[in-house]
Amino acid sequence: MPLRPIDATFVHPKRRLYVVYYRGALWQLPRMELSDKAWQNKKPYTDDNGGLYLSTNQVISDPILAQKLRTLDLPVAVHRSTLPRFEAWWATHGFTWLQDKIKTGESPLAAHRTKAADSHPSSVTTGVTISDGDKRQDIKSHGGNKQNAQGLAENDVFADMLSDLANEVLKQ
Repeated sequence: MPLRPIDATFVHPKRRLYVVYYRGALWQLPRMELSDKAWQNKKPYTDDNGGLYLSTNQVISDPILAQKLRTLDLPVAVHRSTLPRFEAWWATHGFTWLQDKIKTGESPLAAHRTKAADSHPSSVTTGVTISDGDKRQDIKSHGGNKQNAQGLAENDVFADMLSDLANEVLKQ
């Protein structure tokens, strides 16, 4: 099955910088900061891929950059994997993992995961309805109460991203 390109953040521990895996290409950011400003100053990563490790936190706090990069809330089992190992996991298990997340009503997008959601799972909920032919499915995104009310507007921006992703996965 064809697999959609993935966006993921990697860390180069020796050089202390982020490398973004953006739809199959590696981009080096100038410093250990995930921001739109850093993204604008990116350059192609040409060093050894074996020295890159998947970041444990795929959530991008800069709202502008988060709209450009559709990072996923990846399973803990692949955190800290090297790039070749991550690519092998993604090619083998990525589609099934993504499809299972969407079918169970969970958002696979890292932008929908917040620390407030981990401590208050039943607080604020926004729903996105995704239609796949005759099937209709509700995707729910949980957020924190007062702390996440401001972030709820940002999550609505990501609702479109989630809808596109779910439609793409469910059509295959």
